[in-house]
Amino acid sequence: MSILSTLESHPVQHFAEGELVLEQGESTGRLYVLIQGTVEVVKDGVKVAKVNEPGSIFGDLSALLGVPHTAAVKAVKSSSFHVVADPREFLERNPSASLHLCQLLARRLDAVNKYLVDVKQQFEGHDHLAMVDGMLDTLMHRQPRERVAPKASTLRDPEITD
Repeated sequence: MSILSTLESHPVQHFAEGELVLEQGESTGRLYVLIQGTVEVVKDGVKVAKVNEPGSIFGDLSALLGVPHTAAVKAVKSSSFHVVADPREFLERNPSASLHLCQLLARRLDAVNKYLVDVKQQFEGHDHLAMVDGMLDTLMHRQPRERVAPKASTLRDPEITD
């Protein structure tokens, strides 16, 4: 079963050419799955990808990590997306969609690893870049710790001042 057939009951949102789908730094709490069209992904003002593959997912890092969107997504051509309002619940109930996202994230990670290897090879033998080499090695092998939010009962009320 394809990701798009899994999403048939979810709403569809259309974006005109030039319209922003996701804004870097904002939080929508939603996943956007491309049905048709072309978008570009821009991080910190740098275009990092142009995507037109149906089933491509956007907003996944924000939804999974509970952080603001890490990049902007802009429609280069008129584009349509299935919108998933509760991504965690959707992924928990749909193993095929979870597997699709895992494969997508694995492809992205593989591309980043290849890029990092290329950067390391280009700067091999430059002693002044040893810090960069160490940092790249850490990024490639580090297992991030899970973030744990404090229980509501341990949060302090804000101090009231008169």
